Amino acid sequence: MINNQNVATAELKMKKSIEAIQKELATIRTGHASPSLIEHLRIDYAGTILPLNQLASITAPQANLLVVQPWDKGSMSSIEKSIQKSELGLNPINDGRVIRITIPSLNEERRQELLKIVHRRIEEGKIAIRNERRDALERLKTQEKEKEISQDEHKLLQNQLQKITDAYTVNMEKIGKDKEKEVMAV
Repeated sequence: MINNQNVATAELKMKKSIEAIQKELATIRTGHASPSLIEHLRIDYAGTILPLNQLASITAPQANLLVVQPWDKGSMSSIEKSIQKSELGLNPINDGRVIRITIPSLNEERRQELLKIVHRRIEEGKIAIRNERRDALERLKTQEKEKEISQDEHKLLQNQLQKITDAYTVNMEKIGKDKEKEVMAV
């Protein structure tokens, strides 16, 4: 195995693609309450747009309940409006101290919609991995043309890069399958 900066950079970017998809998939609700479901929501607080997790603590005391406790009570109405406007289909209840959000169980039609979203996100992740492989291959070609690496090294690095790409693609597919099971679980 040859050590090459281009291959190492490509692998790092592929890893970041995996992490980004995992974060994105965590926001897809599955009928179980999870703070990651709403922590990314953007809230207009005193003229500044902030993610919800910077304005409040979010807990899941029960399997179907989220509790949002703002650090500043003045932000409660903004938080409530943002949750209502989100595409999550949630109905927050504001009691003046905390905001409670009951997570309804998913029907079959909604599960199918969520599966399509999961598949689309996984495909986007795989495309990002392949694009990084393509970019790294271009950089390797340039290195070979400029005589920084030999033709044999180029071939070895190309094979090494393909193995890394295949491993990350398999990992991405596994993440997708796991999320599918989570969405389909009743």
